[in-house]
Amino acid sequence: MTDRPRVLVVDDDFAVAALHRGFVEFHGGFAVAGVAHSGAEALRLVDETEPDLVLLDVYLPDMSGLDVLQQLRAASPGRQVDVIAITAARELETVRSAMAGGVLHYLVKPFTAQVLRERLDDYLRHRAEILRTEARETELDQDQVDRLLAAPRLGNTAATLPKGLSRTTMAAVRDALAEHEGSASAQEIGAQVGVSRVSARRYLEHLVVEGRARVAPRYGVTGRPENRYLWLS
Repeated sequence: MTDRPRVLVVDDDFAVAALHRGFVEFHGGFAVAGVAHSGAEALRLVDETEPDLVLLDVYLPDMSGLDVLQQLRAASPGRQVDVIAITAARELETVRSAMAGGVLHYLVKPFTAQVLRERLDDYLRHRAEILRTEARETELDQDQVDRLLAAPRLGNTAATLPKGLSRTTMAAVRDALAEHEGSASAQEIGAQVGVSRVSARRYLEHLVVEGRARVAPRYGVTGRPENRYLWLS
């Protein structure tokens, strides 16, 4: 037996599911419990394999991944199955429903192996914090509650967002910048994420302050240099 967290990969695309499985196996900190290509198969494998974490697509052939999430929560109230949503769905209502269902992360396709690895690393830190807390007192103080809530939300970045910035958009901007080969402008990131250039710049500047990105000016023939941003892995 292994004490590594067991992961169930759920995606209707066989090639994408195999790719995600490979990402998980390459990470080294997890064991793959199985792969499902439909909602019904996912629910069946959850019962059979009892995974700790589900990488859940939203677009499935027989039901929405949100329905799968809802049934997971209703079927096992005494046993917490953690979920990371991995999907191309960008609609606000879908994101809100996923967050209300208790997903630890909402990862928008397409993304790089590095981005998924960071989410898996966040999950391991979150899991370790829970295990440490379980080994201590059953009643938590405010500091312990705050750590548990912040752990799976992009580390310290999400816990210290300035007023007016959302965690969901922060994650989308961060992923978009991390996926770029080289630097990107606020205009490019805003177009990719679906926010204005001004809004994208606010999120990018916060990543700079957090030390996760740096400004990379591009000097043209005339006028002021264009501020571009480079992800620091």
